[in-house]
Amino acid sequence: MTKTLIKNVTLVNEGEIKIVDVLISGERIERIEKCITDKKENIKIIDAEGLHLIPGMIDDQVHFREPGLTHKGTIYSESRAAVAGGITSFMDMPNTHPNSTSLEILEEKYRLASKSSMANYSFFMGINKNNLEEALRINNEAICGLSDDGLYFENQDGIMANYPDYLETLFSRTNSLTALHCEDDTIIEKNLTPYKNQYGKNIPVEFHALIRDEEACYLATERVVKIAKKHNARLHVLHVSTAKETTLFDSTFPLNKKRITAEACIHHLWFTDKDYKTLGNYIKWNPSIKSESNKVGLMQALKDNKLDIIATDHAPHTIEEKSGNYFDSKSGGPLVQHALVVLFELYHQNRISLQEIVQKTSHNVAEIYCIKDRGYLREGYYADLVLVDLNKSWTASQQTILYKCGWSPFIDYQFKSKIIGTFVNGAHVYNNGVFKDVIFGKRLMFNKER
Repeated sequence: MTKTLIKNVTLVNEGEIKIVDVLISGERIERIEKCITDKKENIKIIDAEGLHLIPGMIDDQVHFREPGLTHKGTIYSESRAAVAGGITSFMDMPNTHPNSTSLEILEEKYRLASKSSMANYSFFMGINKNNLEEALRINNEAICGLSDDGLYFENQDGIMANYPDYLETLFSRTNSLTALHCEDDTIIEKNLTPYKNQYGKNIPVEFHALIRDEEACYLATERVVKIAKKHNARLHVLHVSTAKETTLFDSTFPLNKKRITAEACIHHLWFTDKDYKTLGNYIKWNPSIKSESNKVGLMQALKDNKLDIIATDHAPHTIEEKSGNYFDSKSGGPLVQHALVVLFELYHQNRISLQEIVQKTSHNVAEIYCIKDRGYLREGYYADLVLVDLNKSWTASQQTILYKCGWSPFIDYQFKSKIIGTFVNGAHVYNNGVFKDVIFGKRLMFNKER
């Protein structure tokens, strides 16, 4: 069995930072000790002095676009970008074509991933007005959960957060984790009308934050949380974008006792509404990027454990699809290649610690979804880990972009830290810009009870 010994590395794990050796045997971590001497011949030694070792990021919200939208991205292209960015596992949303709203279609995505994903993978079962009975049949040990993210609930209009009667039925019957996008369509339409009357189709994108405003997010999240609490349902709120919403979440319970959890996304922690003037449609997301005070409030909520994890909402569109007028330009953008290095920028700015980055991108994701044997650097766990040089600067350029869509809002930004290597299930799949282009990703497995 092939073994790899990482020596003299600064490990960041479970609240500690310490220099250790890590021995990988096959797919798993065999030993973590101060000093490991292994005299066996079949062993690869990596001297990682000066580097940090963290568990790979587990991203619970991506849109990898396969099947049906592969002009934007594929499971292979986006998982490749992900491992280059230190993401070793992902959970993909159901808005591919066809939508993943039946078990047959869902299992086809798993089949595709088994042949093409460089990272570990899971896929959400999509839920809409017509497939409740089918959605309730999912196996919680093999599927990460239910979600409406990117789907329309009815008649190409609205998301589930706007249908409280249906939520009552769903939450009263499901024992699966349900991850929802929360914005109020009525408020959005009301906000949109005066801008549409004034500008027609050519609404300046900087008004996006006023159209999809704080109140639209807060009222929808409040509604969904209230119904979930009534039924003691297992709810996860996706991409929280306002400080006001964070008041709806509890920090008094330990994570494994929470029935309602929530996340922040990279773009809401980095950009503000002032950036629309320079980046325009490239930072048009739903929910919208909002004010500096909201950005600060989200980070504080992460520190206070009101928000539990950090995700990307990676949603690649072509440059052409991001162009045009307000209504034609699609919301979303690619982030998996740059998510962790953005967080390390925030570390250098003293806004978040290394321990908090690891907790919110790996430990807590594994806990929320009850992922088996992942999310920590522990003996016996899968060797999903990332080597980082915190003091190696580099500039994101067109030549470094790995997304199939070919662009990023971070082009020309000089990062202070760099991902040096990524291991997936013990395989050194990314090493100083060089890929081992063999499929090492595995299907994520979960505990039955969430």
